[in-house]
Amino acid sequence: MSGSSDEIKPVSCTIKPPVYLHIGDTKTDPAHSGVCVVDVTLPFGKPVNVEEITFKNYYTAYLTVRLLRRGPGQEAPAKWFTALRDLPLMDNPHTERGSQDYYSVHRTQMQVDPDQVLSVRLILRQPSSAWLAFSLEEIRIFPHTEPDPEKEVSDWLSDLTLGDQHPDLEQGLPDPHTVSSSLQQMWALTEVMQSNQTTASIGRFDVDGCYDIDLLSLT
Repeated sequence: MSGSSDEIKPVSCTIKPPVYLHIGDTKTDPAHSGVCVVDVTLPFGKPVNVEEITFKNYYTAYLTVRLLRRGPGQEAPAKWFTALRDLPLMDNPHTERGSQDYYSVHRTQMQVDPDQVLSVRLILRQPSSAWLAFSLEEIRIFPHTEPDPEKEVSDWLSDLTLGDQHPDLEQGLPDPHTVSSSLQQMWALTEVMQSNQTTASIGRFDVDGCYDIDLLSLT
C-alpha cells in the first residue's frame, strides 16, 4: 500500500518497545502466545485526529488497532475503542509473502472515527511458530487535515482560464460552444463551493474485510 502525502508531516510520538505476551509462568514456560503489543503515545495534552498510520511489517500476520480517545467533555474519561480488527498483513503466516512490506491504514478503514486520539495500541498476532520474533517498524501517524476550499477554487479557476487570457482578435469572436461550456463550468463551480461546506473528505484507501467482533481489551 502507498504512504501518505509528502506535504503532511507525521505527528511526533513515542513508540514503546514491543511487549510479547507469554503463556503460563514466564519463568518455567517461556513460550510465546503469538501476541505482541506496541503502544504509541501521542504528545501529552494534544489529541490528534488521525488520517492514517503507516509502517513496515516484520513478520506480523494480523494487526488490530485500538485507540484511546478523549471523551466529549473536559471531565469525561478517555476510553479505548477497537478501530480495526485482524487486518491480514501476510497471505499465509507460514510463508514470507508480505512479511516485510510497507502498509498504510487509512481513517476510512476504521470502524470508529479516529478523532481526539491520545494513544494508539497496535496488537500484533503471529500464529505461526516459524518466526521467533515479529513486530512493526517505521511506524508513523499522520494527522487529518480538512481541505482548503478557497485554494481548491483558486487552482480550479487557474486551470480553467489558462491559455484563454489573450484571445486572437484577428480570428474573430470566441466559439459560442466554448463560451457556453465555460459558463456551465462556472455554474458547476458554484455548486461545488456550496457542497464543500458539508461534504466530508473521502479517504484514499479501502481494504475489504472489516470485522464486527469485539477485541479482548488489552489496557
